[in-house]
Amino acid sequence: MDITYELNEVESVVKRLINNLTSKTLLFYGDMGVGKTTLIKAIAKTLGSKDQVSSPTFSIVNEYELSNDKIYHFDLYRIKDLDEAYNFGIEDYLFSNHWIIIEWPEKIEAILTDKIDVIELKIESKSKRNLKLNNR
Repeated sequence: MDITYELNEVESVVKRLINNLTSKTLLFYGDMGVGKTTLIKAIAKTLGSKDQVSSPTFSIVNEYELSNDKIYHFDLYRIKDLDEAYNFGIEDYLFSNHWIIIEWPEKIEAILTDKIDVIELKIESKSKRNLKLNNR
């Protein structure tokens, strides 16, 4: 799936994205400021969370409630390596059967399962973004 969209189209893009997912583990790749957290906020809302969604830059993980599930939202930008991820118990989250949404997943790729969805975001212009979904 490859979509170029205007920023005001995020909600409709997220509905299409969710319909094309093959897992509950979503890896977000993209430069700082590309709109990863904005897209994740819309995903949480579309899945039914009423929680306030924000980037867990300092807490590393935020938890959002769904009616019959949970979303674990990670921002791994500040972790140094895989050992640091193991120290906060990343594997317990990854194998929880809940939604896992990870920003900056590069540092833990070695322990990720084969069943993941990769979302790459790029800036096309001030108001346009490009989203590529790769199901693995």
